[in-house]
Amino acid sequence: MRRTPSGPQQAAHHLAKGFTLIEVLVATAILALMALISWRGLDGMAKTQSALQTRSDASSGLQMGLAQWRTDLDNMLSLNNTPALDWDGRVLRITRQHTQDPKSGVQVVAWTLGNGQWTRWQSAPLTQADAWTQAWSQAQIWAESAGNARAPSASEVLIHPLQNWQIYYHRDGAWSNPLSSAVMAANISAGVDNIHLPEGIRLVLDLADSPTLQGKVTLDWVRPTFTAVKQ
Repeated sequence: MRRTPSGPQQAAHHLAKGFTLIEVLVATAILALMALISWRGLDGMAKTQSALQTRSDASSGLQMGLAQWRTDLDNMLSLNNTPALDWDGRVLRITRQHTQDPKSGVQVVAWTLGNGQWTRWQSAPLTQADAWTQAWSQAQIWAESAGNARAPSASEVLIHPLQNWQIYYHRDGAWSNPLSSAVMAANISAGVDNIHLPEGIRLVLDLADSPTLQGKVTLDWVRPTFTAVKQ
């Protein structure tokens, strides 16, 4: 007669049988679900990291552009028969000292909004008056086609996408439009040799709508040689 296992022998016999098909399917489904959740989590983390990196790069580019803007204005240079600053409503031109090697001459730099891009242009170091005159005119001509990403100029740098920008001059304790009749009259009366430079310049940038950076940026620059008169 065949004896039926009992006690420990019966438990060992049950374990030897393994998992049933239903148990295997349930375990497989749970593992697949866990893998899917993990993949979605990793994919979300990767997308978030990519978005943060893109935003960081855009912010760094804008900060570098603003730093260059301040550097250009800090090194603005007034020479005889040479305007140091000119704003015609489209392009801001600056005569500035060459920072790396002041003995190499001066430079003409220009800032404008072209093709939706805040853009900067600079000339080579200049030592002759005729070369400066040519570069000064070239900067104004350049502004007409600035920001062309398909055929960028070797002397221009695309800073950041913009919707619009404004510039204001600070004179006599108040901010005003540089193209206002009062400001223009003051510049004409002062003459080119002793142009009435503003005490400060306010830059207002309307950033282009994008997932990276939006809104408005305002930067005030004060002329280093400006001294407030105490009443």
